[in-house]
Amino acid sequence: MANRPPTPLASQRSQFELPDDVTYLNCATLSPHLRAVAEAGMGQVRKGRTPWLRGAEDWFERSEQLRAAAGRLMGSDPEGVALVPSASYGIATAAANVEVRSGQNIVVLHEQFPSNVYAWRELARERGAEVRTVRRGPTDSWTAAVLDGIDEDTAVVAVPNAHWTDGALVDLPLVGEAARAVGAALLVDASQSLGAYPIDVTEVRPDFMISVGYKWQLGPYGLAYLYVSPKWRETGRPLESSWLSRANAEDFTTLVKYTDELRRGARRFDMGGYPQFILTSMALAALSQLDRWTVERVAVTLERLTGMLATEAQSLGCSVLGPDKRVGHMLGIRPEGGIPKGLPAALTEAGVHVSMRGEAIRVSPHAYNDEADVGRFLEVLERCLRAPSM
Repeated sequence: MANRPPTPLASQRSQFELPDDVTYLNCATLSPHLRAVAEAGMGQVRKGRTPWLRGAEDWFERSEQLRAAAGRLMGSDPEGVALVPSASYGIATAAANVEVRSGQNIVVLHEQFPSNVYAWRELARERGAEVRTVRRGPTDSWTAAVLDGIDEDTAVVAVPNAHWTDGALVDLPLVGEAARAVGAALLVDASQSLGAYPIDVTEVRPDFMISVGYKWQLGPYGLAYLYVSPKWRETGRPLESSWLSRANAEDFTTLVKYTDELRRGARRFDMGGYPQFILTSMALAALSQLDRWTVERVAVTLERLTGMLATEAQSLGCSVLGPDKRVGHMLGIRPEGGIPKGLPAALTEAGVHVSMRGEAIRVSPHAYNDEADVGRFLEVLERCLRAPSM
């Protein structure tokens, strides 16, 4: 019997503390905390009053549980996951390890999020290389633009899975295959998709993949996940010289017996202070909920909402990317005459929260949204589009 397609989730709003008069369609900026996530954080704050009660579960065991949960989300075992503070930290780690020579190029997207640009600009200046910024035409896909930008001199391809301004899709397996064909390293910034769009590192085969945890994984700000391919796990150079990344760090009685041996797998790349008692507990609660929902069910739930948005926005004369050129959990809406000047204020007054990114109105729902939220946003958009220009 063929596998049944995943069924959409009913609205999960009751698991969040969202006021009735707020329509939050801005998960691509910052997710609201689940009630369980907030309680996990507060529990650790309260526990901070009694530090003598902290044991191995706080220092190491809970971090290993989080590493495993993040690995499941990526399609990796725990050995491939490092716990880091930010996307820029993970990208800097990749830049410190990949080989780039004079005359080579590093491929990035036009208007890519800056965290995945600055490190490559610095590396290119140091090595005498070029940052090659690819652009797409009005009807082209980002995948085609990236593939056209890769050549025999490409050392690194550093791309997102979804463009942060409008959710435009990059076909990572195709890009990864093209990168490997010329011996280039692949760095993926999955911050705008991991948790809401299925990604499997065994299919993509990146050298490094990074995602912050405070967007589509519903976790806290200040904690991110770095996937490291087997190639780098035993020889890669970490950014820090932390005692926590050293072999046998769990045994506090031997810490003054200094060692150059690092912990196994991607753990060598962990940030200093990675146990992060409060943040780790919050992130683990968030990923545990995603495990119960499954990414596949989240994806179809959000695809249904953005599909409704796309249909109605087009009927208002706006342009949107076709479903084959974007992820299903984000939508960039481009009004024909540009974003109406009064739209941001009108949305705020109505309690509707989205983002303006470049020339697009970026709408990014999650499981706490429903058709009524979509309708409230569209009502304000229609009113502003039809308002006489001053």
